[in-house]
Amino acid sequence: MRIFYSIFFFSLTLFFCLNTKAQSTGSAGKENYFESPLEIPLILSGTFGELRSNHFHSGLDLKTHQRIGLNVLASASGYVSRIKISHFGYGKAIYIKHPNGLTTVYGHLNKFAPHIQKYIRKVQYKKEQYEVEVFPKANELPVEQGELIALSGNSGGSGGPHLHFEIRDEAQKPMNALKFGFTVPDNHAPLLEGLYAYTLDENSHIESQQGRIQLRPIHKGNHRYTTEPLQAYGKIGFGVISRDLLNNAYNKNGIYKIQTYLNGEKIFTASFDIFSFAESRYINRFIDYEFYKSDKKKIQKLFIEKNNPLSLLEHAGNNGLINLEEELDYNYKIIITDFANNTTEITLPIQAKKRDKKEIKTPTPLKTNYLVKANHAIAFEEGIYDIYIPKNALYDDTYLDIKAEEDYIKIHNDKTPLHKNFTLGIDVSGYKTEDKEKMYIARLTDWGKAYYVKTYKKPNRFTIRTRTFGKYTLKQDWEGPKIEPVNFVNKKWMSKEKVLQFKIEDELTNIQAYRATVNGKFILMEYDYKTNMLTHYFEDGAVVDTENHLQLIVIDNVGNSTTFEGIFYRKTKS
Repeated sequence: MRIFYSIFFFSLTLFFCLNTKAQSTGSAGKENYFESPLEIPLILSGTFGELRSNHFHSGLDLKTHQRIGLNVLASASGYVSRIKISHFGYGKAIYIKHPNGLTTVYGHLNKFAPHIQKYIRKVQYKKEQYEVEVFPKANELPVEQGELIALSGNSGGSGGPHLHFEIRDEAQKPMNALKFGFTVPDNHAPLLEGLYAYTLDENSHIESQQGRIQLRPIHKGNHRYTTEPLQAYGKIGFGVISRDLLNNAYNKNGIYKIQTYLNGEKIFTASFDIFSFAESRYINRFIDYEFYKSDKKKIQKLFIEKNNPLSLLEHAGNNGLINLEEELDYNYKIIITDFANNTTEITLPIQAKKRDKKEIKTPTPLKTNYLVKANHAIAFEEGIYDIYIPKNALYDDTYLDIKAEEDYIKIHNDKTPLHKNFTLGIDVSGYKTEDKEKMYIARLTDWGKAYYVKTYKKPNRFTIRTRTFGKYTLKQDWEGPKIEPVNFVNKKWMSKEKVLQFKIEDELTNIQAYRATVNGKFILMEYDYKTNMLTHYFEDGAVVDTENHLQLIVIDNVGNSTTFEGIFYRKTKS
């Protein structure tokens, strides 16, 4: 067991203590089974279950001092069971299977340990592509606990250098790694950033209003809050915006648990211990999605609506809802807890009081000719456009606002979440063949920016599949990608260079593919879409001649291509 101490003197003195090995986790693991994957004290930039865009965070994000290249160690002995390299997602990632049946995952890596790097390079050169996924056998890449497996990085969809670390169970469900004894100092109670109430049927009201009502919490000290007595009636629920601070870090993280009580009886729990990837998108049912799209803040609803099967949620009796049918006084309490058991409590006194309908401010509901039942598939046609929405794509029965204009179609708005893709088809029979080759379907933002959407083409019909409502139109792209040398100069020596780099960009439809050869033979180039950088590492040993004829071809998503050619020289090894 290794203990790290770090004392910071600002306005407060913070005590830092790290236990890098895991304690007993019952049937899930053994005492002292896992160790820290980093050689530095653990500071988190992201917690397990944290609310992300369209998903719950499936691991811990470990800070690497904003640096690339820190040693990443095997958290326990086992074997490398999977290696995946992709432009997006986890970027370069290693999966290690352990004898106890669990798997650890290490994502956004910069480079693998030499023997793993050699293994995956053979695969990439054999397939002649950068993005690969392999599943080594148990005897191919065994590792010992504490063994160097990679260097930390910023690959894939990472927003900055860090290590994404996961522990998964035998069914590959991500688990909260903090439950395995990784102690991260935290003496900060969760932050309460917003408190809301909801009316949940047409007869409900809160303070003579219906819909979402923001409440004003009154701080009573010691992380305890209350509100003025609420006058409400009917079926209501509550929601909070809450995040957590950890010691030695300024970023705000997700909380661990929320519990609610009515008159002292627990009625709802959200606990971030384990979930399956198949259910992760139900986050859009758990949060107030419309509010998130308009205000960029995530209200966690403390009640369970229909079409929300999240295993993270538990309830007693009434899905966390409150039915105020008798004119009595009620006491509703919310307890928000982080993993270190720091708590924030909110007490809401409620007076059940029924009001005359004339006194209630009722929002005007949208009604159109396009009603979609959540549990039924449906199709619509508008001019050259056709729309297919599958069963259970929507969480609620919804009237859609659909309008076909001269050069685009508006399909509702992006404040309504979609759990499944809907299909948009466009009749393109009126266009010339040569024009259709360069055409695609784009999504239009409110400010007029057009974004390419993967377009499936048949001679007279283009289609897209998307989980975003909004405006869509046909666009054309006649320009090939741009290729800009970074350290390449034609007919110059590159013997001292460790890499060969180019920047590649495509303004309208993005990069679809690229391929580089030297003297007619494939060379591997790594693509970082965040920086538009293509990089070849000479240490691969693919470049063996003194005079080298380079060809780089880059293709966009409608088939426009750009070719770069040149000559460079390198000293050959004796």
